Amino acid sequence: MSTIALTRQLVTSLIEDAVTAPSMHNAQPWKFVHRTGTDTVELYGDPDRTMPHEDPEHRALHLGCGAALLSLRVAAAHRDRYADIRLLPDRDDPWHLADATLREPDAEDRDLAELYPALTRRHTSRFPFSEERIPSELLDGLCSAALLEGCRLVVPGAWHTDTVLDLVHDSEMFEATNAAIRAEIASWTRTGAAGEGPGTEGVPSYAFGPRQYDVTSPVRDFDSPRQTPGRPSAVFEKRPQLVLLGTAEDSPEDWLRAGQAMQRVLLRATLDGLSTSLMSQPLEWPELRSLARDPSSAMGFVHMVIRLGYGPETRATPRRPVSEVLSFV
Repeated sequence: MSTIALTRQLVTSLIEDAVTAPSMHNAQPWKFVHRTGTDTVELYGDPDRTMPHEDPEHRALHLGCGAALLSLRVAAAHRDRYADIRLLPDRDDPWHLADATLREPDAEDRDLAELYPALTRRHTSRFPFSEERIPSELLDGLCSAALLEGCRLVVPGAWHTDTVLDLVHDSEMFEATNAAIRAEIASWTRTGAAGEGPGTEGVPSYAFGPRQYDVTSPVRDFDSPRQTPGRPSAVFEKRPQLVLLGTAEDSPEDWLRAGQAMQRVLLRATLDGLSTSLMSQPLEWPELRSLARDPSSAMGFVHMVIRLGYGPETRATPRRPVSEVLSFV
């Protein structure tokens, strides 16, 4: 399989698509490097964009970077390229997360090109979904998408869904009593107040969604300590439809694979007409995370709770300019 010469223009366009990926609190914890004359784009985690209280082991950072890696693969496939991925290529540098070498098209990866239209359409929705049930064939397709990345997607039964929702409520109480975590979340929200960070990152107030009359759906409320004036309230679905993404093991490589699977599932769901919402809150507490899995499942570790449904079109969160995340050396 021959390699592809990478121009500056091609690399820039690939990264523009890659950074549409989701990340915890929209921190966008990735850096990309292209070395002139090579056929490889290097992906690094950004140690300056970590969350020491909510993500001390950097698992969520790896998930976000894995999602960006899948987006890069989709962007390459759209341009009739194949991205040959090597995870954790440098044992001496844990922040060097992956290398993507661009080659001639591979038949097995051409189906990724079908996901390309969803890159800019996909976003996390914190708005109410309808009670309409998702057809089983769509859920089966999402499970298959996760398997293509070596991960499992589980559709929990009634008791398991209730357990996860209880864990969400428990995590909300844990969070409410932890001043350091509340401050960390506040540092990544954008309400227009003085002293906040750049508007190209974090969660803006328009993405908070309405407050819930009755807390029936697992949606994180980024506004709870601030009480943004004029924010409306709404009734959310009483029977939220959840899926759990996980792996058998729990290493940094598993986290990167899970991030790719998460993004593949989200893009597939978007093309299927579904709205999606990510919930990691109960997984940020070790004592709760272990309770999120079904003990009878082959899934050893849960990495993300995904809420699915039919909801309104909403605005995507902003992204940093490519010039801030891509270096040519």
